[in-house]
Amino acid sequence: MSRTQLPVADTAEVRAHGLAMARRHRRDLAWMLVCHGLAAVCGLLGPWLIGRLLDEVVRGTTVTTVNHIGLGLLLSLLAQSVMTYWAVQRSCRFGEKVTAEVREDFVDRVVGLPLPAVEDAEPGDLITRASRDTDALTNTVRYAVPETLIALLTCLFTFVALMLVGPLTALPSLIVIPPLWAGTRWYVRRSGTAYRRRGASYAALGDSLAETVPGARTVEALRLKDWHRRALDRDLGEAYAAERHTMWLRSSWYLLVEFSYVVPVVATLSVGGLLYTHDLVTLGQAVAATLYVRQLLFPLDDVLSWMDELQTGSASLARVLGVSKISADRRPTGERPRGARLTARQVTYAYQPGGDILHGVDLDLAPGERLAVVGRSGSGKSTLGKLLAGIYAPVRGTVELGGVRLVDLSTEELRRRIALVTQEHHIFSGTLRENIALARSATEEEARHALTAVGAADWAAELPDGLDTVVGSAGHQLTAAQVQQIALARLVLADPHTIVLDEATALLDPATARHTERALTTVLSGRTVIAIAHRLHTAQDADRIAVMENGRIRELGSHDELLAANGAYAALWRAWRGH
Repeated sequence: MSRTQLPVADTAEVRAHGLAMARRHRRDLAWMLVCHGLAAVCGLLGPWLIGRLLDEVVRGTTVTTVNHIGLGLLLSLLAQSVMTYWAVQRSCRFGEKVTAEVREDFVDRVVGLPLPAVEDAEPGDLITRASRDTDALTNTVRYAVPETLIALLTCLFTFVALMLVGPLTALPSLIVIPPLWAGTRWYVRRSGTAYRRRGASYAALGDSLAETVPGARTVEALRLKDWHRRALDRDLGEAYAAERHTMWLRSSWYLLVEFSYVVPVVATLSVGGLLYTHDLVTLGQAVAATLYVRQLLFPLDDVLSWMDELQTGSASLARVLGVSKISADRRPTGERPRGARLTARQVTYAYQPGGDILHGVDLDLAPGERLAVVGRSGSGKSTLGKLLAGIYAPVRGTVELGGVRLVDLSTEELRRRIALVTQEHHIFSGTLRENIALARSATEEEARHALTAVGAADWAAELPDGLDTVVGSAGHQLTAAQVQQIALARLVLADPHTIVLDEATALLDPATARHTERALTTVLSGRTVIAIAHRLHTAQDADRIAVMENGRIRELGSHDELLAANGAYAALWRAWRGH
């Protein structure tokens, strides 16, 4: 089964999402801008007061006037400090609130993904979006967006103040706008694509590492080191080239930006001096205008400095939003199943168009029946299990529960009725009790009952703190067999009426597996069970056995019936017993 890249949102979708977020938080955004605007106004009084002081001194003034102007400077600085404090506080609250929303929104998007899309996606792609892209987006929302808005507002107020000092002294500062506008436009038009390319290159590199590192021993055993090294070098080379391209864009743009910082100040000071010598402006106006231009550079520098972060955040947002572009694999109709009978009619499935894995499979499972699905590797056992569990939707044919197609049930309704347990399990950082209770809230008695049902009560009782022992990467390390038993304990608590066990005891040693399966037999009594197994003693206990070959059910019957038929199952049984 080939892997696919998850979609990426386009520029219009990113812009629309940003505007929608701003509308949702318009009140907080407005308060933040008002506070920073007032802080900016207080800061703009300084150059004007200095210019007035110079004019008063030139004309000849009194000590009282100088003291009044000095007091005004002091009060403006104090007022600016107070307003800046409140403005920063507002900015932090705004950033944290939006950051929390971004993270929660992404988790909701990922959790709501159709499972086939998750399984078909490149693992490195999804991991990169969940880690690197989410972190970059968080940093952008928390710092870059509010700081940029504040800087733009400060630039606007400063330029208005510059115009009020005198239009003639303000004109020289405009000389830098055409080249700065052209250079920034050049950068923005190219950087979006460049940063998306960089994000994709990191996803590909992460995917290569995710496939190579866990399978290092297999790679060595099959002598695939050179092939994997070439693949890693290729992905690393692409990441390097993408990073270098974005760095070249930034360096070229920053060169223009640094040049733009010097020109306005020199031009304003030169032209202001010339105007002063011709009595067109006062000395105070020339000095105030130069100070305003110098002061204008700080917020302008903030805007340009955060531009790179905004581009990174935009590319990350495009990748995060792309997750939601995956079409849903079901359209709930609200219809409720009438009973627990599970049927599959002429079911065909393909991971890729034209490459059918299952071919016209028919099954009819009565409530409470136990079916074992056996066959050689690649025969389609696991694929059939996922179709019966509602993970996949058939390409042709139908899978129904109580007369309702599984794709017409909501995910919540489906999981309440049918559960799938595979070999792949995850332990979350937390207590053993919390890990078991993931299926549903449970009392201590219920949790212990679930552990007893799967044969895990003995080792659980020996843990340092019992059910309150912290397990996972940051706590007590569990064996693969213990992890699998916890997954089965979750199944006991979930209490569905139909269960698909996809080699769910494969990681247990034969004795433990047999003990666990016998313990589960009592718990699963009265439920429909589809057990996909490679240990044929599991099949021996089933009511019926389905033998898969090349995506078709070749034989269907009880253990004794299939042995008597002396067909494919009998051959598998003899081979397994002989082994």
